Amino acid sequence: MIFVNLTTTDLERSKAFYTALGCEINPLFTDENAACVVWDENTFFMILTHGHFAQFTDKPIVDPRTGAQVIVALTRDSREHVDATVTAGLAAGGGEHRDPQDYGFMYQRSLSDPDGNLLEFTYMEPQAAEEGPGAYVDEHGAGPDPVPGA
Repeated sequence: MIFVNLTTTDLERSKAFYTALGCEINPLFTDENAACVVWDENTFFMILTHGHFAQFTDKPIVDPRTGAQVIVALTRDSREHVDATVTAGLAAGGGEHRDPQDYGFMYQRSLSDPDGNLLEFTYMEPQAAEEGPGAYVDEHGAGPDPVPGA
């Protein structure tokens, strides 16, 4: 299992955002300081208030609106699923972090949650995932925005 810890300045807003993406909140590990967001059976986001997050580190907490410390990348089942996830996130107060990236064998969109934490949603063609991007590019071409060296 993986637990990704992210900070928030507004826990209720964050819970609403992540449930809009299709996640559930695990009430057993949620209180006024933190929310356990269930992405899937093995992936969880612990959304923590700044005060609670500070208990786990002596380092300064990065403001995700002005600095990046991590980008959480998650796969989707199709390009349409990537678009639908980002659309739901935008409607729930997120922001598109950069233009969509289409490499032919892989399609990505980047979304920031309302606190500025970066999420990336990706679909990769099964052949590229199994055989590497070179095999897909050799058979189908590089696509609209080729990756150097692919």
